[in-house]
Amino acid sequence: MAERATEAHDYLSKPWLAEHLRDERREADLLSEVREAIFGAQDGVTSILTVVITVATATSSQYAVLVAGIAAAIAEVISMGAGEYMSSRSQREIFLAQIQKERQEVAERPHESEAEVAYMLEQEGLPETSARQAATELARSPNVLLKTMVEKELGLIIDEGGSPLQGALILAGAFAVAALVPIAPFFFLPVPAALVTAVAISVVAMFFLGVAKSRLTLRNPVRSGLEIVALVLAASAGGFIFGSLLPRALGFAGIGV
Repeated sequence: MAERATEAHDYLSKPWLAEHLRDERREADLLSEVREAIFGAQDGVTSILTVVITVATATSSQYAVLVAGIAAAIAEVISMGAGEYMSSRSQREIFLAQIQKERQEVAERPHESEAEVAYMLEQEGLPETSARQAATELARSPNVLLKTMVEKELGLIIDEGGSPLQGALILAGAFAVAALVPIAPFFFLPVPAALVTAVAISVVAMFFLGVAKSRLTLRNPVRSGLEIVALVLAASAGGFIFGSLLPRALGFAGIGV
């Protein structure tokens, strides 16, 4: 249907173009949210798995593992959510300040702005004459000239994207759900069996997360899954190593259970 519509030159219709561009922008916004969710889920499994393996190896105490795992998950959820919110908000404020600076330049020195745009268009491959003509046409509308300058000179867009709060909630929520994967076995199984189960289900969960991610990145799904599995295995190895060394280090320091 879509191909036939395109062949029928519907792409020359302004309503069709407007709807098409809206769809592409919505898809871009969705991909940004998916990125936050994937990052949160990946970090939730690997970081909390490291904590529970370290504590389980060091103490063999189910209670200690659960307290440490849950405490670490709560701390990370709050920290990551707050950090993502503040960093996104600060970044947006910086971008808005830069855009305002360019807006002032367009208002006070329009010919300079026009010359800058012409130069940037020429650098992108347009002949000098065509670049100057295009910049002259853009300069007839200060808002269009401003958007062009901001996008080409600063790599920014004037249109608002997703809210910082939304990104923070997605990241923190994905982390919280993923953190349950390595913690859950310790509620139901003895520590030795829970250790093996936590690693196994974390590997499976992260492999499928990598496969799901490959549908967006268009990469090989098996390779994408194995890359995240490698992170889980590295986190597991780190947990076992530090869990084995920690009691000895504390013992040397005169600290014991």
